[in-house]
Amino acid sequence: MAGRRTLRGRGTDGRLRVRAEDGAVRLSAAELGAGPGGSGSTGSGPGGADPGGAGRRLGARATLVQFSSAFCQPCRATRRVLAEVAAMVDGVAHVEVDAEERLDLVRRLEILKTPTVLVLDAAGRVVRRAVGQPRRVDVIAALGEAVHRNEQAARTGPGAGPDGDGQPS
Repeated sequence: MAGRRTLRGRGTDGRLRVRAEDGAVRLSAAELGAGPGGSGSTGSGPGGADPGGAGRRLGARATLVQFSSAFCQPCRATRRVLAEVAAMVDGVAHVEVDAEERLDLVRRLEILKTPTVLVLDAAGRVVRRAVGQPRRVDVIAALGEAVHRNEQAARTGPGAGPDGDGQPS
């Protein structure tokens, strides 16, 4: 029984968790490799339609960022799950990052294993993190949280006046 607790404590079971350190982390499309020389995919086609990475953008509502490596078997299944979910939900992008090519980002985000999935809200803030292959239902639930955060931020964000007309008072 104690061994199971240790494994859960490490968070390698693919469940999407919140880490206190992730709350302050914010990523941009440029950091994820947008532009020439980037590699990865967006969730607009089967298995990722943008292998060159030049068209990478954050999703309008949320982004699923997957850190993978070349010989990672669970990364392939994770790619399929994330691409399917991104295709199901409007405004959600799937971006795959090669961990070996982006060691700077891997170190900054403390990515220790592949696959690691980060769920970002529309502003690029990390909402959830999963190490290992996540379940589809967990990904959908995490997206719901990201979208909910976006809606809350839109209602209470900067420039929203007390009378709700969007004008500062």
